[in-house]
Amino acid sequence: MVKQRFPRILAAVIVTLLCNVALAQGVGRQFVITIPHDTDTTRLHVFLPQPQSATGRAVLTCPGGGYSHLAMQHEGTEWARFFCEQGTALVVLEYRMPKGIRQVPVTDAENAIRLIRDSAQVWGINPYDVGIMGFSAGGHLASTVSTHAEFDARPNFSILFYPVVTMGKKGQHEGSCKNFLGEDRDDEAVVREFSNNLQVRRHLTPPAIVLLANDDRGVPPVTNGIAYYTAMRNAGNNCALHVYPQGGHGFGIRTSFAYHDIMMDELSAWLKRLKAPKADAVRVACIGNSITDGSGIDMAENFGYPAQLQQLLGENYHVRNFGVGARTLLNHGDRPYMRELAWRDALAFNPQVVVIKLGTNDSKTENWKYKDEFAADYQQMIDALKALPSHPRIILAHPIKAFKDQWTITDKVITEEVIPAIDAVANKNNLEVIDLHAVITDSKYILSDGIHPNAQGARLMAQAVANVIKTPPPVTNAKAKKKNRKSK
Repeated sequence: MVKQRFPRILAAVIVTLLCNVALAQGVGRQFVITIPHDTDTTRLHVFLPQPQSATGRAVLTCPGGGYSHLAMQHEGTEWARFFCEQGTALVVLEYRMPKGIRQVPVTDAENAIRLIRDSAQVWGINPYDVGIMGFSAGGHLASTVSTHAEFDARPNFSILFYPVVTMGKKGQHEGSCKNFLGEDRDDEAVVREFSNNLQVRRHLTPPAIVLLANDDRGVPPVTNGIAYYTAMRNAGNNCALHVYPQGGHGFGIRTSFAYHDIMMDELSAWLKRLKAPKADAVRVACIGNSITDGSGIDMAENFGYPAQLQQLLGENYHVRNFGVGARTLLNHGDRPYMRELAWRDALAFNPQVVVIKLGTNDSKTENWKYKDEFAADYQQMIDALKALPSHPRIILAHPIKAFKDQWTITDKVITEEVIPAIDAVANKNNLEVIDLHAVITDSKYILSDGIHPNAQGARLMAQAVANVIKTPPPVTNAKAKKKNRKSK
């Protein structure tokens, strides 16, 4: 995940250590990173906790201001004590104003996330526990990075205070939309692209907490913060929503906000329960179609097979769900998996273990007519994974049994043609195979469509996969020869 992509940026960075400035309580070290640009400057105000209390967590904060200015204190630097006392590093982003060029602040925020992760070892940060916090227009920036950024720049969680979310004319914050979109503010495609409630992706958009006041007349809650929560919940992603009766817009960390103490307690509780993977945990990527995705399982982020696999494997493993519904392994299929963001994410995750469960949708009549390309397309996926720096252990899985002929998916094609094709690829590459087709034999573990497992069926799948992962891989002839050469 952590890529060394900052030498050119850091060459132009000026770091100012604030040695003679009184540090806020709980802050162990404070400094400013300045990144000059042609006509403007980006600054990162860094607050690191005392080393003895550091947890490895970091939060990048994006103050609000309608994309025209920044509320740097009550939505920025004044949060240093709160986070550092919890052992969390705080980085306040003094981002550049878009002036109609939306890429400007987005690039600043994405590069800031990358910089934090690249500095993880020096700053004592877990690169898999880097969140983003945004207020008002800064909340739009935070949710933009959460929904649009590539894997290396996407945060692990989001904290959104009374966020601007929609760019649509109904319920928008006019100033933020005008300043962010500029001349494109009437372009329907651009408006939709940056109305971030419409860009939430199942499994890929990080967990979030949304906090706002019911009487906010600046940024209407229903079309903005609540719309983002709704999209997250509909996608099955983890999200919390706290709506306070009064408080208006822009309260930030001000103690004059009537619900300040309750809000701080609720935010603290959410952060405390947000468990981060260990930095050195074994990374496991679950690649697949809707069966991996957890289609039909409410809150699949908690009850799908990858989530239950995480529970079974425990804290020494970091399992990610890269399943996408209706996708095929076949590149000539109706919805090829290797064209998806999830595939790019899976590669960027640099997994140490990969479980591939594809083939169900390939068995459809309109897709299986390209069956002669199946082995070559599977080889393409395997070769891309083998080329990763992690050199992952790759495990292929048979499709589960189709209990009904549905959407032209038939178990006859799966058993007589798809599974033998998978086995042939596995044999060619000396890869392990999990026979998931034999794992679920009772329809009580399948949804009414006859194709997708329910939560109990997902548990059976997770147990079968966990058993294989926990068992050391067999020594292949190729590995044995390599070992013998080293011993000589």
